[in-house]
Amino acid sequence: MLKLHNICLKPVLKNLELQLQQGEFVVIVGGNGAGKSTLLNIIAGNVTPQRGKIILDNTDITHISAANRSAYISKVSQDPKVGTMTNMTIYENLAFAALRGKRRGLGFFNRSSYKKLFKSKLEILNMGLENRLNELVANLSGGQRQALSLIMALLSDSKILLLDEITAALDPNTAENIMKITSQIVRAAQRTTIMITHNMKHALEYGDRTILLSHGKFSKEFDPEYR
Repeated sequence: MLKLHNICLKPVLKNLELQLQQGEFVVIVGGNGAGKSTLLNIIAGNVTPQRGKIILDNTDITHISAANRSAYISKVSQDPKVGTMTNMTIYENLAFAALRGKRRGLGFFNRSSYKKLFKSKLEILNMGLENRLNELVANLSGGQRQALSLIMALLSDSKILLLDEITAALDPNTAENIMKITSQIVRAAQRTTIMITHNMKHALEYGDRTILLSHGKFSKEFDPEYR
């Protein structure tokens, strides 16, 4: 489904090989400077590797721009403020996310069918956001904004979801809630997911596979029974 072949970006990444199957949830752990965020940026198209290939569904996407990849690769960042637009309403944020990679028109904002869709997606969060569609995102807490970012990332028909330290900016209780919600949503959607984290507990609890990235290489894959 997604294959990384001989990915190199000196001095950060060295000859990385990784293959994911449809619906698989892979977690990559490692210390600061290990190259985790760089790897996600390469997959997203924000950084071009010096060598190697990225294959998605048998198509080489290595040199396709980030903008053109956004239709099939979505990402949630560690900072809730990055993934959402502060001075727009919850509804407007969701609308723009739903139209990622498509032609956008103001007429979209008046379609009642999309309001029903957005409400149904937000209900999953159990945060009451489905009743606050016309409220500015600026009024939401960090955890609410991160949960909204997750819904936004899954609204499009993307094939790959990238999660970049999505609980790093949250307090422990909110982080646990966000991880439970994340696991529930991505598994229900059968979305192929790569998450990077420093939190080994989250990695082993929620990932189908947990892989250690150290000194630019995948050095160990943890046995599922280790959980």
